Amino acid sequence: MPAWLLLIGAIVMEVIGTTALKLSDGFTRFWPSVVVVVGYVCALVALGFVLKRMDVSFAYAIWAGLGTALVAIVGVVYFGEAMNWMKAGSLVFIVVGLIGLNLAG
Repeated sequence: MPAWLLLIGAIVMEVIGTTALKLSDGFTRFWPSVVVVVGYVCALVALGFVLKRMDVSFAYAIWAGLGTALVAIVGVVYFGEAMNWMKAGSLVFIVVGLIGLNLAG
């Protein structure tokens, strides 16, 4: 399996785990808590396989940056969190930074 595909899978599982963390209500709800553990374990296992094929600085930056941006979007869309110009601009900077890392090799 290509490293990029595994990295995307790791990011998706991290976003699922983080979203379930919000839904778990401090680990007081069983099924969302199970999803948290499964999501994070799958994300870290996939990231571990990615790191066999990619530099850690690049892979982790993509994982953390895209995960952060996607969780912020989930917060706005799913949980009704506020979006303002500062948040939107910061998300743009994250994406621009990730593109810069990619172009830098």
